[in-house]
Amino acid sequence: MDDPARKPTRRALALWDRLKFVNLLVVLWFLVVWYQMSNDPVLGFHDAALQQLQVNSGTGRWILLLLGIEVLRQLSFFAAERSHRYHRASTSLSFGSDRVAHRFSDYSRFRASRAFKWLFFIAIIAVILGALYHTSPLEGLFRAPASIVHYLPLILYGLALMLLAVGQFAAIFYFLSRGGVDVYYPGDITTRFADVWGQDHVLEKVKENILYLEDPESIEEKGGYVPGGILLWGPPGTGKTLMAEAVAGETGRPYVFVDPGAFINMFFGVGVLKVKFLFRKLRKLSVRYGGVIVFFDEADALGSRGGSVGGQGGGPRASHAGPSSGNLGPAGLLTACNGFSYLNPQTQSALYANALGDAAPASAAAPEPRRPGRFRQMIPTGMGGGGGMGTLQALLTELSGLKKPRGFFNRVVRRTLGMRPKPPPKYRILVIMATNLPSALDEALLRPGRIDRMYRVGYPSKEGRKRTYEGYFSRVSHAVTDEEMDHLATITPYATGATIKDLVNESLIAALRDGRATISWADVLKAKLAKSVGPSEAWSTSKGNGTQ
Repeated sequence: MDDPARKPTRRALALWDRLKFVNLLVVLWFLVVWYQMSNDPVLGFHDAALQQLQVNSGTGRWILLLLGIEVLRQLSFFAAERSHRYHRASTSLSFGSDRVAHRFSDYSRFRASRAFKWLFFIAIIAVILGALYHTSPLEGLFRAPASIVHYLPLILYGLALMLLAVGQFAAIFYFLSRGGVDVYYPGDITTRFADVWGQDHVLEKVKENILYLEDPESIEEKGGYVPGGILLWGPPGTGKTLMAEAVAGETGRPYVFVDPGAFINMFFGVGVLKVKFLFRKLRKLSVRYGGVIVFFDEADALGSRGGSVGGQGGGPRASHAGPSSGNLGPAGLLTACNGFSYLNPQTQSALYANALGDAAPASAAAPEPRRPGRFRQMIPTGMGGGGGMGTLQALLTELSGLKKPRGFFNRVVRRTLGMRPKPPPKYRILVIMATNLPSALDEALLRPGRIDRMYRVGYPSKEGRKRTYEGYFSRVSHAVTDEEMDHLATITPYATGATIKDLVNESLIAALRDGRATISWADVLKAKLAKSVGPSEAWSTSKGNGTQ
């Protein structure tokens, strides 16, 4: 018995691949017969078929000739699939066509096959036109443009109706996908690194990313790639947004600010369109200005799967929190550990009541845990965190997806003509995200290649607080000495840039209340006391009586 491993045969074709051209030619022949019957109502199907089988019938003769060639080709393939000897003989007698074809690249063979398919379909259209015009296929092909011009008003009317129907939906989704994105062009941002105080250690690391953005060849020529994503995480008010503005101001690149609620919409699919429109704009700005910076504020509103963080359905991390989270919550209690189902009903009720924070009696019936195979009712909505279904997935795809060729002519026309599209340019897009809930972000978003570097923007040190106080006090008239400013930095251990700015502003208001334009140390202490414990009762009573 022949061993197929040592004596290979041709790979077997699927049934559709074997019969598709045969079916096409048969259907075409029946259309020609049907057209001849429509021109002569007295003529029956048998007589019309006999006329098409005659030698002097041009259209039927060509179709039958092509059908015979296709049948012979498929019979040859069938024999080569069953006999290795025939397969070897047919390969050697094919004038080396396979060997010649394999000398070309895969793309060259693809273009040649596409050109052959175009010629084949043009030939079929010519045969149909020849039958319609009662002339030769070549002459019928040349007469087709005149007929198209004759029926052009009717064609345009049909296209106008189609565009009107489709345009209504397109316009609705177009206007819904607008908004939530602000673009600042070079020169609009005046913030510099000198305006960011108390975060020197983070600024040094961010400056390195700017170096690679301005001179990407310094790392790409050595086989590396430019880091394209930065995550700034830390408590609110520590200067994350200010730092992103300083990056845009220092580089002189366009700065795109993405609003936290830009991707939360009522309808599914609108968030996906917003993501695609956003990155299309980023690519255009990158090509025009040599780079662009996009800043996602409160990234946890977009970068989490599931419901909104901190609310109902707080995503997979909230509902399946581990024991280290301190409080599982009702959903986590039922799903985090299967051991809950082995407890007696009294213990289940007590644990569930404790998770709810309710003083329910131990005898109360605990809710039935979820069982495999039971369907749960799901109400789809696009108002959750992550902007709705598919928005986060679209963001992940745009951050690390394949770069598409630019331009309609490059993508469609060149490919239609069998030409290789020009490769896309290297887009210099620096993505900066800020959040105070890094645990809410999806792990797929934080992987290298999307977010390459993560920096913690924490509370400033004493020296950082002192430098921040000096910066904000330098903008107003004050009589605070260096020793007093050092003491102020000592007694405000968890002050952020936002709280320091607010304290200086409250000190100025206290001085203006007393009729002075210069801040004194007493004004600073009064403002700090008011911010810590609230205004004094005497001051509140005097304000209520209309006196100072």
